[in-house]
Amino acid sequence: MGSAATGALMGLALGDALGYPTEFLGVPEIRARYGDWRDLPLPEPALITDDTQMTLALGRALESARPAGPLTVRTLEPPARAEYIAWWRSPENNRAPGTTCLTACARLAEPGTHWTEAAPMRSKGCGANMRVAPIGLMPGLTPEQRSGAAQFQAALTHGHPTALAASDLTAYAVRVLADGAQPRELTALLRGYARASRTVYREEWLGDLWRRSGDDGPQKYAARGWDDCLGVLDRLDAALRAPDREADPCDATGAGWIAEEALATALYCFLLFPDEPVTALRRAAVSSGDSDSLACLAGAFAGARLGAGAWPREWTDRIEHRAVLLALGVAWDA
Repeated sequence: MGSAATGALMGLALGDALGYPTEFLGVPEIRARYGDWRDLPLPEPALITDDTQMTLALGRALESARPAGPLTVRTLEPPARAEYIAWWRSPENNRAPGTTCLTACARLAEPGTHWTEAAPMRSKGCGANMRVAPIGLMPGLTPEQRSGAAQFQAALTHGHPTALAASDLTAYAVRVLADGAQPRELTALLRGYARASRTVYREEWLGDLWRRSGDDGPQKYAARGWDDCLGVLDRLDAALRAPDREADPCDATGAGWIAEEALATALYCFLLFPDEPVTALRRAAVSSGDSDSLACLAGAFAGARLGAGAWPREWTDRIEHRAVLLALGVAWDA
């Protein structure tokens, strides 16, 4: 695995910081402020947003769960819940956090509330998968554990099946890139994984969450999410057949406010520049959509593939929470 975990976590945070000032701005306004997109500077100071804050919360939860033995919902739910609530209560939670995450964490903090009752069931916002990279990076998990944990951590705040499926697919993408998958084969691998997962409901992780959805059964609930992901993979493949590196990537695969589009557009930016990781981050950050989340995910993909050496030292030395990011990355790389 080399330094994939360190590279992915650093790339994630750098993308987050790069896209933080450009979020909610149109491309013309971004260019008026910063010039050509290929020269977008890392801000000073290089502050992260809720994307990296929640990624670190999940990373700490995974580490807290390790001494309890094999990862299960029983071992992960208490620390993940505690970390998400701590994030919700933190005075540093002032970086434009998502409404869905705030609502769900408030419910998680209510005594006696079972976790399956907390998440809004109609939300498939990208807050579910912007933070899931640690599950793709943590060593020692079986494919079933990785899938279940990715969906479970999403379901703590987002109940829509597409949020769960996109989180699972995002963690899978990070993992296969860390394991050496080549960019040219990535979309086919993701499509195969999505098809194989389409009617799989991880009951051991999700319990009876599906019953709140109104679907006729757990398989129909799961399929609804995977069908959204397969649909956006079609859009991604179409965009890659005629790529336009100078155009707003959101025009090709979506603005990224919702989970499946965040995955697809971040992948698009990464795959446009698979050997130019900083350029991929800048392309994601100079976009009309959820720029910090798009660049955050693009950085996770690029870093998982290329390792810690992908990122300029003058950038990584300045990133907020550098020590915590490095500690997690080094522990998982070891």
